[in-house]
Amino acid sequence: MEIYTDKEILGDALTSVKTATNDYNTYSNECVHDNVRDVMLNLLEKEHDIQNEVFNMMHSRGLYPTPEAQNQKIQEAKDKYSCSYKATM
Repeated sequence: MEIYTDKEILGDALTSVKTATNDYNTYSNECVHDNVRDVMLNLLEKEHDIQNEVFNMMHSRGLYPTPEAQNQKIQEAKDKYSCSYKATM
């Protein structure tokens, strides 16, 4: 009998929920009927909530470390995406 670690179990759960959010996003974009689209968007939101919970579990246990971002990298990201944001305004 194989025993899986918390990291393997939670990593698998995170991968699964990321796939589900991708799928629900695609389904909601392709819905013709508003009521079906609303259901898909509701499911998508729930999957994002689950993804956040799994990520937080992994992060709090040190299984998904996220290093502190350097100020230069933050500024580069702001500069890169500020054009996109301004274009939508």
